[in-house]
Amino acid sequence: MMEEVKEETTSLSVHGHSVKVAEVLQDGDGLTFLIVSQKLSGTGEYHVDRTYEDFEWLQQHLFTQEDVPGIQGVIFPPLPVKAQMNPTAKAARQLGFLALGNLQPYSAALETFLHQVAAHNLLQKNKALEIFLTSSEPPGRQRARKNIFNRLSQAVEEMRKEGHKDVDDFFQTKRDINHSLTGGTRNAVEKFLDVVLTEQKIAMACGHFAAALHLCVESSDDPDKAAFSKICVKLSDIFESMKKSMTSVAENDVSTLGIGLDLESRYQEAEKDMLFRRTCKLVELETTRKNAEKAKPVKKAPLEEVKKAAEIEFDHICQVAKQEIEHFEGARVQMLQQALVKWCEKQLHTAREIADQYDQHLQAFRGM
Repeated sequence: MMEEVKEETTSLSVHGHSVKVAEVLQDGDGLTFLIVSQKLSGTGEYHVDRTYEDFEWLQQHLFTQEDVPGIQGVIFPPLPVKAQMNPTAKAARQLGFLALGNLQPYSAALETFLHQVAAHNLLQKNKALEIFLTSSEPPGRQRARKNIFNRLSQAVEEMRKEGHKDVDDFFQTKRDINHSLTGGTRNAVEKFLDVVLTEQKIAMACGHFAAALHLCVESSDDPDKAAFSKICVKLSDIFESMKKSMTSVAENDVSTLGIGLDLESRYQEAEKDMLFRRTCKLVELETTRKNAEKAKPVKKAPLEEVKKAAEIEFDHICQVAKQEIEHFEGARVQMLQQALVKWCEKQLHTAREIADQYDQHLQAFRGM
């Protein structure tokens, strides 16, 4: 097991955009992901095997960069929840589109996570990312250390801070918008997921009906029975085509707009976490200021130092947060636009194939 990573920064020795989840291997109930990335030197590639726990290890080290000024203003790329081979109903709801079909959508989500981390100007400097992408050894299984999420997001008593009035109109507006978008996006994901599940049920029903029609086929010298059997065979072929076409439509939905909406929803939650962390820091700063104002002369100086440090830290967080929000809003539009374009292109291509198939079936019927 590799030694625990020290909190220091480094430069990536790989092209961040080249990182790929090339293969997924099943080992019992667990999954192993083959991560491939191109070396900056141009002399080859790194091939490393990683489990989901390794992804959690990387995320944990990104969260623990408390020595980086303004780190709490970062919208951390969201890591999907752990995939399960036989998920419970609750786990399947959490995974949503990533639980449908094969593991390709889930692998794509993990790959996107790595791309977002490698492209981030602060997160890409963390030594843990370099180790994750290049080391032939497993990163390790350290126990989770206390970090900004443990200290701020998970404290029940701090949930009251979520509704705290902001002193900055910019952030108050962003909090209100995020609150609306988070719920709306989650609802859109659920509704579109219902559409895909219905498409899969229709495809399955078409397949069952195609198989049932073959039960009506029998060998007979009776011309009427022979004609009926011929029609049943042809109808079975049609419903088999309907099954394949509806399956393709559902797969297109998952691999394009489904994954796009899922990523949008998880990123909205990540932005919500960031805004909440900043609000908690705002409450802490206001408390520090009040303590400094009410302090007796003998304690005034040290409390003023504490207040000054809190103000500097909060300013750093706000600066980083504004940059993150500006970048996130532009990237969000681009991500959804790409998902919609891919969705339309794939569905148009599938529709043309379906139309050709149905035309062939129609011509065959006319020939009968």
